[in-house]
Amino acid sequence: MSEIKSYVCDNSERLDTFLASQIGQTRSQIASLIKNNSVFVEEKKVTRPGVKLKAGQSVKVNFPEAKESPALAIDFDVEVLYEDDDVLVINKPSGVTVHPAPSVKEATLVDWLKHKGVRLSTISGEERHGIVHRLDKGTSGTMVVAKNNEAHEFLSQQLQDKSMGRYYLAILNPPLKDEITTIEQNIGRSAHNRLKMACTQEGKSKYAKTMFKSLALSSDEKQQLVACKLFTGRTHQIRVHLESMNRHIIGDHIYALSPKVEKSERILLHAYMIYFVHPTSKEKLSFVAPLGETMKDYLDKKFDMEQINEVMDTDNILRSFSTDT
Repeated sequence: MSEIKSYVCDNSERLDTFLASQIGQTRSQIASLIKNNSVFVEEKKVTRPGVKLKAGQSVKVNFPEAKESPALAIDFDVEVLYEDDDVLVINKPSGVTVHPAPSVKEATLVDWLKHKGVRLSTISGEERHGIVHRLDKGTSGTMVVAKNNEAHEFLSQQLQDKSMGRYYLAILNPPLKDEITTIEQNIGRSAHNRLKMACTQEGKSKYAKTMFKSLALSSDEKQQLVACKLFTGRTHQIRVHLESMNRHIIGDHIYALSPKVEKSERILLHAYMIYFVHPTSKEKLSFVAPLGETMKDYLDKKFDMEQINEVMDTDNILRSFSTDT
């Protein structure tokens, strides 16, 4: 069944920008919705995404009924960190792709959500499964999934206003020089390799900011465990900002410096912590995802585990970044 929702614009801005922030979807998806004759401003059908809204104008969206597609068989387990009627917090395994795509032949996290019965309506008529933010296929760790449309919009808004936060752990080679390193560089599609992003001011690049905190050096001082705080959520952001300093994450086969450097069977990047405000209770929640076996084994071989256990304390990580939030 289709669903109709209304929104009121507080400030003068483009229609697609306004709806993207309200609904938590991309501007291209908003454009698709407009193309389907599903968007009205002051009860008048809109045909262009770039229409300029005035403060106080109402926008009505007729969300089409979602088309369901069958779920693929699942051959992986997903650890559930928390679940209630509104949200699901998981520890995504490395090697699992979040969204289906023509190039993806294996089961994805969306297939797993289908098996769990998490099916939301969507703005474009395709199924949406509560995915509020993404992780790359090789990256493991915390993800929050919305279990209903109201929760999805509430959580998506937190991504926009930065009240949702994520902290990552990564193992680098070579180590960063400073205790705290902040990178503010725009990120856009690489002009030389379509699989890569790059720090650039050209094309459709977007502002990006990442902070890195040194946590520990390996026993031979060639590798380094760092915590990373994202202030924005660009594709490959941590990896691209590290590459701009000639650093890379162990096991990263796209942004690695050289094929001769030490490899891992997976990229050693883990979304360690996430915090957000609960859509219904409005309580601030935070969750920590345990490391996978590959990353734990690498740390055990290369680092002093007594030191690692100390620096990975969540309070220690939060304090590390408290000077610049």
